[in-house]
Amino acid sequence: MISKVLLAVAATFETVTGIALIFAPNIARLLLGTDISGAALVIARMAGVGLLLLGVACWPRVEGTIPRLRAMLIYNLFATACLGYLRFSSQSVGKLLLPALAVHAVLAILFIGAWFKDHSTGASKRSWR
Repeated sequence: MISKVLLAVAATFETVTGIALIFAPNIARLLLGTDISGAALVIARMAGVGLLLLGVACWPRVEGTIPRLRAMLIYNLFATACLGYLRFSSQSVGKLLLPALAVHAVLAILFIGAWFKDHSTGASKRSWR
């Protein structure tokens, strides 16, 4: 039950972010601290499509929750690493970079906790593999 709520929250965040990037790709400046134009607008919109599809694909359903949990865990681990690298290695930092980093780090930790909980309760037969 908790895994499905966590999955629903993460999927909602990614879907909303994806829709925002599709329709207003310049909001990426809130993360990056600089305006984007030209090809970067297209890339931002494509990233929005990817986030929208991740959110839709990972929305919790009755069947097959484990693959969705695994996908969100991997995504949030990489998002945390990328945003952390951007934060600590760049001078172009937007107002929402630290909050986004924190949200992805917390979600990654929560998904790791869900993974350990599933393995400790005997759900390893369903496996995250």
